Amino acid sequence: MEKFDITTVKFNDQGLIPVIAQDAKTLELLMLAWMNAASLSETLKTGRMTYWSRSRQAYWRKGESSGHVQTLKDMRIDCDRDCLLAMVEQVGPACHTNRKSCFYTAIRQGEEVELSKPE
Repeated sequence: MEKFDITTVKFNDQGLIPVIAQDAKTLELLMLAWMNAASLSETLKTGRMTYWSRSRQAYWRKGESSGHVQTLKDMRIDCDRDCLLAMVEQVGPACHTNRKSCFYTAIRQGEEVELSKPE
């Protein structure tokens, strides 16, 4: 085991890296968000998922206003070091639409199929 070095992370031109949040127990994919170096450091330090909101240009601690908190259980980095997988404990729905997952629409035979309703 070696110490994690954040300088080896390959952030994009905007200084961001995509993060996939996955339920640590069920393995369901919950959402995709973005982090910069500071939000990644904050997440690793506190264990609370902290993202960078591209639309608001601000830090976003998951669940801060909704109560739908994500607690980090395991953080993984891919082989190219340009994408993260956060294994999380999710309280309540992960999606801002009030669904468990943001991946609630399937595309099947050219049609969109809604897989889940808001909680």
